[in-house]
Amino acid sequence: MVGLHVDNYECSGAGGSGPPLLLIHGWAMHGGMWRAVAERLAQHFHVLAVDLPGHGYSAVSSKWEVASRKTVPHLPLTTHHLLLDSIVDELSAQSSEPLNICGWSLGGQVALRWAMRYPQQVQRLMLVASTPCFVRREGWNHAMSMELLLEFGAALQQHYALTLKRFLALQVRGGGKERELLAIFRDILFSRGEPDLNALQCGLEILRTCDLRSALPSITQPALIVAGECDALAPIEASQYMAQQMPFAELVRIKGAAHAPFLSHADEFIKHLVRFMNKGTG
Repeated sequence: MVGLHVDNYECSGAGGSGPPLLLIHGWAMHGGMWRAVAERLAQHFHVLAVDLPGHGYSAVSSKWEVASRKTVPHLPLTTHHLLLDSIVDELSAQSSEPLNICGWSLGGQVALRWAMRYPQQVQRLMLVASTPCFVRREGWNHAMSMELLLEFGAALQQHYALTLKRFLALQVRGGGKERELLAIFRDILFSRGEPDLNALQCGLEILRTCDLRSALPSITQPALIVAGECDALAPIEASQYMAQQMPFAELVRIKGAAHAPFLSHADEFIKHLVRFMNKGTG
């Protein structure tokens, strides 16, 4: 990929080559958060970790800037894919080969939409602590409240760094190793500079508006859904729903994990991902 910043972890096994595996981070983070896991996965695969527009070392794309000026705040639900599609289109345009895509949290929605929009580019999906719909709606209670999300959006304008740190605390709540994980998140958060405020608002708008539930049965790629049993932001019931609705999906539950199982339970996470990636290849 060119244009967006991508960390490239060359495969150290399999004769120096391996299937391409793209890692997509969540809201307010960047590709550097995958480093410890990516280095281990690179023993098996050619691992790429992207900084989404406005995060890490990637600039906000002009396409996203235009979209955000038109839609933020309060994008109408009838056009809820506009911002998400602008990210997916940019990623797709810069991908030169079919990929296996692993998305965490908001990155999971990016991965889902990519598989829907450009199915020929996506070989396998891995969705980690993600959900097709992040906020509660009528008939959908496996999510955070709309009020909480709107509160984060308003607080960003007043207390930027404090709001991001508060969000980090929500991500580790309920699981084991809370203090240790929070320290890791805080070290990573600004290690590539501060994310663009406009990009953060756009990301929150995606979380507020996007509802991909109706499209799940049409996703035909093999999918691995990894859920932390203690996740407060993307409840395990949302992962169970995805596994039931997607025709070729399997669910892995990680006991004691909250919203970042790849950090809190790295050994278990890597074991499941490698198994899934190698399924049917040997």
